[in-house]
Amino acid sequence: MTVVTRLEARGLGFAYSPDVVVLEGWSALFEAGEIVAVTGPSGAGKSTLMYLLGLMLVPRSGEVLVDGIPVAHLPDTDRARLRASEFGFVFQDASLDATRTVLDNITETALYRRTPRAPACVRARELMARFGVDLRAEHRPGQISGGQAQRVALCRALLASPQIVLADEPTGNLDHATAEIVIEVLHHVAHEGGTVVVATHDPYLISRCTRVIAL
Repeated sequence: MTVVTRLEARGLGFAYSPDVVVLEGWSALFEAGEIVAVTGPSGAGKSTLMYLLGLMLVPRSGEVLVDGIPVAHLPDTDRARLRASEFGFVFQDASLDATRTVLDNITETALYRRTPRAPACVRARELMARFGVDLRAEHRPGQISGGQAQRVALCRALLASPQIVLADEPTGNLDHATAEIVIEVLHHVAHEGGTVVVATHDPYLISRCTRVIAL
């Protein structure tokens, strides 16, 4: 069976200041079809690593490769285009825009890809139905529960069927039933050939991952 390395970190270094070095010479491979848990104590750099892997931060040294191509130091517009086309992001607090409807929050990423709104709405409603938030399209984030908000965030992350999904504590604030929905979705992404990386403290989520990398 051919192993496909979808995402690679090669000698990553990052510091917020000369006195606050978060990562130095950090390397790892992330293959298609697997869910990798990144663990470590608070302050170890898990979230920073996710931002580096997701091209939201530029490393001071080293490289991030997507499908073998170096991308960490591309111009901002090129990195933004890659994020929109290749990545899906799930964060602990859902990060929804309170001024927009649930449906608009989900389809927002289509704007960055310059894709038509109509098919994006169809796809969004399919995902909402799958995750049990299909009756909430016109609601706003303040009108839904935390578990529903996290499922909406999942819909947004998966709208473009990304090949790489990065999730920062995706089950941190969820009850067991909702957390199980999130985990099953992440497994589906991996089963379909995607690569999933989760930063987490959750022992149950860690136990459901393919392998674990400790910072």
